[in-house]
Amino acid sequence: MSAVISMEDVWKRYKMGRAGDLVVLKEVDLEIRKGEFVAITGPSGSGKSTMMNLIGALDIPSYGTIYLDDKDIMKMKESRLASLRSRKIGFIFQQFNLIPTLSALQNVMLPMELTNLSESAARKRARELLEMLGLGDRTHHKPTELSGGQQQRVAIARSLANDPDIILADEPTGNLDSKTGKFVMDFLGKLHKQGKTIILVTHDLELVHYAKRIVYIKDGRIEKDVVNGRGR
Repeated sequence: MSAVISMEDVWKRYKMGRAGDLVVLKEVDLEIRKGEFVAITGPSGSGKSTMMNLIGALDIPSYGTIYLDDKDIMKMKESRLASLRSRKIGFIFQQFNLIPTLSALQNVMLPMELTNLSESAARKRARELLEMLGLGDRTHHKPTELSGGQQQRVAIARSLANDPDIILADEPTGNLDSKTGKFVMDFLGKLHKQGKTIILVTHDLELVHYAKRIVYIKDGRIEKDVVNGRGR
């Protein structure tokens, strides 16, 4: 299978003034192939959140190269990169990141504004996604009128709006009860079986067993990259 994301000798450092540079990632080589379910895990401060931002093309490396869909993100203008990111990657965040002034339907429609889809078609797709996630009767509710589990399901629907090849989930069950968390992880498993590439970033070692491959991060480096025989 071809690589959808490739990182070659990637470093990320932040200038800290007189304190010098803070190196968060170093010498990272990682290839994620189409259709994989990969978990990236490590303790707090290991660099996994920084890696998530780089994998999702939300940030660029200080050194090294990252290819998204065979395109070097360092050589792309921000407008073109934003368009590619919107089409290729669906994001699910721990904090949901829903816009509080918009309804569930409007939140799901938002990513489709960067496409050529008509408003009526975008509305139809958003409604179908919400219904698929059991929220057909919550389309006009704002985030404050939804439970945490319902907000995360809206966020999942939003991540699927543009039918991306890659779903990038950052601690997607962190603010959920165990029952809702299991629903989210089982749903990611279903998406994987449908051919989506799933990248899960988590510190929860119970969640990594849903993945087929586990990448362990420690002190900014990849410590281990192993096939998970327990992948569900």
